[in-house]
Amino acid sequence: MADFRKALQEGRFVFFDGGLGTMLQARGLTPGVSPEVWCLSNPDVLKGIHLDYARAGANVLTTNTFGGTRFKLPADMDAMAFNTAMAKAARAAAEEAQGDVFVAGSVGPTGHFLKPLGDLTFSELVEGYKEQIRGLVAGGVDLILMETHFDIAELRAAIVAARAVCSLPIGASMTFENGVSLTGTAPDVFVETVLNMGVDLVATNCSAGPEQMVSVVERMLSVATVPVLVMPNAGLPELDAAGNTVFRLDPVSFADQTRRFAEMGVRCMGGCCGTTPDHIAALVKAVADVPCAPVRTRDGGLAITSRAGLVRFGLQHPVRIIGERINPTGKKQLIAELQNGQFTTCMMFVQEQIDSYAPVLDVNVGAPMVDETVLLPELVSRIVAQHPVPLALDTSNMDALEKALAAYPASPLVNSISGEPGRMERLGPLCRDFGAPFILLPLKGRKLPVAASERIAIIEELLAQAEALGIPRRLIMVDVLALAVSSKAEAAKACLETIRYCTQTLRLPTTIGLSNISFGLPARGLLNSTFLTMAAATGLSSCIAHPGNARIREALAATEVLLGRDANAEQFIAGYADWKPGTGSVAGGGVVSGGAAATAYEAVVKGDKDNIVALIRKELDAGVSPFNVVNTLLIPAITEVGDKYERKEYFLPQLLRSAETMQHGFAHLKPMLEEEGDTSVKPTVIMATVEGDIHDIGKNIVCLMLGNHGFNVVDLGKDVKAEAIVNAASEHGASVIGLSALMTTTMVRMKDTVDLLKERGMTGVKVMIGGAVVTKAFADSIGADGYSLDAVSAVRLAQTLSEA
Repeated sequence: MADFRKALQEGRFVFFDGGLGTMLQARGLTPGVSPEVWCLSNPDVLKGIHLDYARAGANVLTTNTFGGTRFKLPADMDAMAFNTAMAKAARAAAEEAQGDVFVAGSVGPTGHFLKPLGDLTFSELVEGYKEQIRGLVAGGVDLILMETHFDIAELRAAIVAARAVCSLPIGASMTFENGVSLTGTAPDVFVETVLNMGVDLVATNCSAGPEQMVSVVERMLSVATVPVLVMPNAGLPELDAAGNTVFRLDPVSFADQTRRFAEMGVRCMGGCCGTTPDHIAALVKAVADVPCAPVRTRDGGLAITSRAGLVRFGLQHPVRIIGERINPTGKKQLIAELQNGQFTTCMMFVQEQIDSYAPVLDVNVGAPMVDETVLLPELVSRIVAQHPVPLALDTSNMDALEKALAAYPASPLVNSISGEPGRMERLGPLCRDFGAPFILLPLKGRKLPVAASERIAIIEELLAQAEALGIPRRLIMVDVLALAVSSKAEAAKACLETIRYCTQTLRLPTTIGLSNISFGLPARGLLNSTFLTMAAATGLSSCIAHPGNARIREALAATEVLLGRDANAEQFIAGYADWKPGTGSVAGGGVVSGGAAATAYEAVVKGDKDNIVALIRKELDAGVSPFNVVNTLLIPAITEVGDKYERKEYFLPQLLRSAETMQHGFAHLKPMLEEEGDTSVKPTVIMATVEGDIHDIGKNIVCLMLGNHGFNVVDLGKDVKAEAIVNAASEHGASVIGLSALMTTTMVRMKDTVDLLKERGMTGVKVMIGGAVVTKAFADSIGADGYSLDAVSAVRLAQTLSEA
């Protein structure tokens, strides 16, 4: 079998195939029929399509397994056997074609979110993907290609599954709209996350044509240290006069526009929806005279991410404060709460540190009579559901760490791995496979390494162990080990020497537990801030400290100016123009500020589900009627959330959290509203995913948002026939029908409902449509009354239509 990794390293372009769905429709696949099921009955058609792509110049054929997990296939279908069959079909075509033709095993999203956004656990998702990937490997694929993913947490689970099953090359592809994924991940956040996981190829596909993808590809190329693959659509789908879905970008135009990516430095290209073998042939010809650019080399440093956040460490970046407050040591109230499974103080510390602009938060729940294996992942889940700040997972309990890694959606920092027997052997592979950078702690045995030479020797030994385990340097940060100068006068100098060695010789970022240096001395803040300035000048990358400490913030702000890392001193001027000694002013950086929710309105805006009921009771006790709580607090709050979502201040996780908080609060008020007699007539909306389509994530979010805005929502589910939708509208007296579709093969079914309403004379019922492939032009062409891009605009559209 040919080596795909070797092909990626050669100085030539690699061409992937184009759309399978487009070709299957052209050769007999009817709307609403599963492409997976159809191809099992029509293997020769599938093989013929693969061969056509290979003859057009594609070096990589993609298996027909995009929906090949147990979560999407029919319940009676063996997922592993199906994937094996599809892989063998592509393999047979590759072998029949001339030259080296590779087979990529396609792994798409499951249609489910991970908890707390959805209904699946990380382990359930990993097991489902393992089953699919085992089948692909058995069928003879050369690489695994995760494609069209929109949530980094699910993509991460798929990569973990692939690593557990095989050692094949892995490509990871996300789809973006308006520069972010559905759950708020930007292209550079995506790339850094999957590079931490060791993928061989990063990619973007679908959602747009070549011209609309340029800014996304630019951001990916700016950080990618592996080849980049770009697979645009042939434009956006439209309906022709006969009611068929078409893509208007012809092969030559597609090739001319896609050529730009090759000129930018993209090494791998292909097509997605609407593209055909003719598009790929034209693309191969169009880039024939373009030199293949080398892949960008890594410049050192380390990156950690959340779903929507990215923090880099290294000489080119500011010294980062890792907020230390979420730690039970010396905090009796916090210990008592954790022993009772409560997180009130933890969440208060989260908000306080975010308000102090901490870019990373350390999370530690280690205390007597606390089960870290339960509480650490639970707290991590709670924090990431409400805040985009990246986290450092701080525990000596290796089982707790493994569970917390599964609960985290992207690349956290692990604090820490020492020379304690068995720790590197157990945690190193976990960090490698989960893509979690870690702090390497130079401790081994009972003796503290005081001299720099002792620390450096342990660091080198631990690095050798990590290298033997296949752990890349990009995942390692060194704790230079602060010891108290009160007992070891040379401790500070040893730290500086260790920082210098790690920075200049090893090219590794560093961190330090800052307050240890001054233990046992007066004026500790003065010593800490002075040493921090010295360490930063030597190359320190970060410190674990209290981000609310004014002296530390002042020292760092001044240091960044003096080291030339604050361009034109802009951040310093913004934060310290009106400075008075000890105020610790600092410029903000797009962080949502404000303490814990003090009102029901704030609880909805901040997604504070735990406190919404108590805050509603406070309003009721103050004499506010249940109706006024809803109309003057809850509904305006969820409207503000929608505005934040549209302004890209919030993303899907925050939107869902706020919507669930609103729902929780409204459930508490509902009996009171009924008791007082709610005589208002709520408009009814029928919601459904159309016939043949089993995707319902977007529809479910719209249902949740509509309910929070006072609509009576009747959710018919997915794969619903037009007749059932229209019958439900008649039965419930609906004023609006909302239709969803994800696939180009099923979006045409939306017209069935529009036509049936006209046939029955139900012209008063308005139809709004939405979905990833749906456009306003498509809505107009089928006679729908409106189109919405997302859940927030769907609410506004439903309000307009119901009043018409």
